[in-house]
Amino acid sequence: MSIQCQSDANLDEETSFFILELMLGKTMEANTDFPETNLQKNLFLSLGYYNFNQNKEWAARLNYPKTGLSLGYTDFGNSEKVGQAISLLPFIEFSILKKRIPNLNVHVGFGVSYTNTQFNEIDNPFNRAITTDFNWSFKSFLYYDLYKKNKITYRFGLGYLHHSNGHTRLPNQGLNSLLASISAKFDSNKKQVHNNEMHNFKSKSQNYLTWRVGLGQNVLSEEFNTKKEVYSFAMNAGKIINNTFKFGGGFYYRFYEHYYDYINNDGSLIEEQLPHFKDNPFGYATNFGLFATSELLLGHVGFEFDIGLNIYKPFYKIDWQLNQGYTFENNNGETFVVLGELDWYYEIKRTVSSRMGLKYYLWSTNKAPKHNLFVGAHINANLGQADFTELSIGYTYRFNYKESTE
Repeated sequence: MSIQCQSDANLDEETSFFILELMLGKTMEANTDFPETNLQKNLFLSLGYYNFNQNKEWAARLNYPKTGLSLGYTDFGNSEKVGQAISLLPFIEFSILKKRIPNLNVHVGFGVSYTNTQFNEIDNPFNRAITTDFNWSFKSFLYYDLYKKNKITYRFGLGYLHHSNGHTRLPNQGLNSLLASISAKFDSNKKQVHNNEMHNFKSKSQNYLTWRVGLGQNVLSEEFNTKKEVYSFAMNAGKIINNTFKFGGGFYYRFYEHYYDYINNDGSLIEEQLPHFKDNPFGYATNFGLFATSELLLGHVGFEFDIGLNIYKPFYKIDWQLNQGYTFENNNGETFVVLGELDWYYEIKRTVSSRMGLKYYLWSTNKAPKHNLFVGAHINANLGQADFTELSIGYTYRFNYKESTE
């Protein structure tokens, strides 16, 4: 089976565009007694490409999505207590429901942000959303093209923005915002040139094997709030379909420095609940499991999402109790510690892991190289709650193509 791909522009060109966007909305409360905020204001500038290029099979397979880079400024609506952020977000934008609603697009961006106002126990104790200067940033929007004239398309959008630090310092409730936008997209070409050339891509698949090593950082709890390392190793294998969609499964191993130090230093919960951990601090500070992985291959860039099953993570019982608990003082000034309850939600988060992030491949995946190296930046999570932020390097080996004979 083959696919015939035809663009609305010259297949030898990569038409560029520029977007000026104003977004208005509301910063959601991150915690009880969160500072009051007024109207949130954002200004985003984006540079992107239509990817009309016959050498990019991934673009044809995905119906020629737009890709690019956005630079954004955000005023959260309370300059003193919540502040402002500057974001840098690589993005991808797809046309959806093209036959029924031809002007509708979904936009996803994932990158980093700098936030100038953070939690402070004395000066800003009620903003528990952000505790670090640099954070992860995520943008998800729906856009509708309202009006087109010559090179300019006017668009209306609705969406969501998120900022958080990936569990590298606590508290880390995250800043979440609901927004509406109006934007103008300026195309580099006044008219797109229709091209009758058809490009045939045969259906094909390819087996692969990947390994990676990672160095992550996280904190244990608000009491143990200094960053320490998480060391990881993983291998997975699977199929690459049509040089665009990558699916597989494998195993991971992790070692948490915070877990090891808490055991080695005779943390209070070790003495009270799990004294046998002291017989093997290294072993009880480790975690291993199985995972399924999916990835979109976009030339040099890969967008990856993994879902996993923790087979062994014994220290998470203490991790949960420390992070879900709280302290309080009675009328006599005595301090009491209440530990997190080991309920059904604990069982789910102890069991399910996830991982999301970006890879950069040394050699473009367009030509399906047999050997490839990559670097990656990911957030690892317990279910959906950040566990640690990780940088990784890895290697992928591709086996021979299997092309459809139809």
